[in-house]
Amino acid sequence: MRATAAARARKFLQLPEGPVAAAALLALAAAGELLLRDPAAATLSVALLLVLGTTVPVAALRGHPLPAAVTVTTASMLSLTPFHVFTLAGLLALTVSLYFLARRGAPRLAAALLALPFVGYAVAAPSDASAMARLGTVLVAAAAGAAAGAGLARRARDEALAHSATERAIADTLMENAARGERARIARELHDVVAHHISMIAVQAETARLATQGLPPDGAKRLLAIGDTARAALTEMRRLLGVLREDADTEAQQRRPQPGLAELNELVDATRDASTGAARLIVSGPVRALDPGVELTAYRIVQEALSNVRRHAPGAAVDVQLRYTDDDLRVRVRDNGPSPPGPTADGSHGLLGMRERATTVGGTLRTGPARGGGFLVEAVLPTPSDPNTPAEEPTS
Repeated sequence: MRATAAARARKFLQLPEGPVAAAALLALAAAGELLLRDPAAATLSVALLLVLGTTVPVAALRGHPLPAAVTVTTASMLSLTPFHVFTLAGLLALTVSLYFLARRGAPRLAAALLALPFVGYAVAAPSDASAMARLGTVLVAAAAGAAAGAGLARRARDEALAHSATERAIADTLMENAARGERARIARELHDVVAHHISMIAVQAETARLATQGLPPDGAKRLLAIGDTARAALTEMRRLLGVLREDADTEAQQRRPQPGLAELNELVDATRDASTGAARLIVSGPVRALDPGVELTAYRIVQEALSNVRRHAPGAAVDVQLRYTDDDLRVRVRDNGPSPPGPTADGSHGLLGMRERATTVGGTLRTGPARGGGFLVEAVLPTPSDPNTPAEEPTS
């Protein structure tokens, strides 16, 4: 219950109008207590000024903690010593002020120094003071010292937590950078050690098929399958190295499977929604499942081409054409906007990246102004049979 009440009090004080409302409530409570205690006192006006001085400055704690705490402390000492009009609301205002100053104020020892006068007064209390007066003085001194100590302890705890959080963030960043560096190192080593040997396998198999005299058809087919398998393995390895080299800005759970031609409809729809121009997807030929590397390459080429259309010809109509043949997949992206001033008008590596992707799967890419206006991106990607399919056994 105490923890819940303290949490509610902190929430109340954190509101924009919280300190002002708290100061008003404390001032009303202190004035009411003073009037109930001695309504006919000769020094009532001075006493009212003192009790207001112990409570009203609470409204300024958030913006000016040190002046507010000094004002509350001074008014409390005057209320306690010569006039003896210190109230319970003033005691609450004093503890809140010293705690707030110790926790958030710039001078670290200011709250402790402001609590010392009360401790000194409790120790050097007049000998002729009543037992109740002495007890009240000790309670005020204890409350002031406890409030200052609690505020300093909470401030030290918050600083330690912030320091620990900073250290953890730095450690996580260092670990992430180390992991990225290790991925890049592994990618380089894999490429240097494996890519050369796989390439040699493909070259030697092709050379043996073409240079061997009197090679049986089944043997030539086997060598061709070996070359195709080696090239497919090299493509998959390069794709894996791209994943190892990438700077992952998203978490692992946000990763999605690599897109293929089945996702082109969504890509074209997104392009249509993002611009005022029309966008169409035209497919011809016998549609069939292709090698994942070929599908990914075709998707990325179309994606980059559509991005260039939105960047350089916003509002232009664009046609995306896929033509399936027995030997290849022909990808054609054409818009009717103004032609770029040069072959690399996108000012980035977009066109170069598309050409490299096409070359990776053994294809070609052509870009340039289209006949009749606009810009054309045309790729021819070979679609060999799946190299993992076993060749037919020779018949006897």
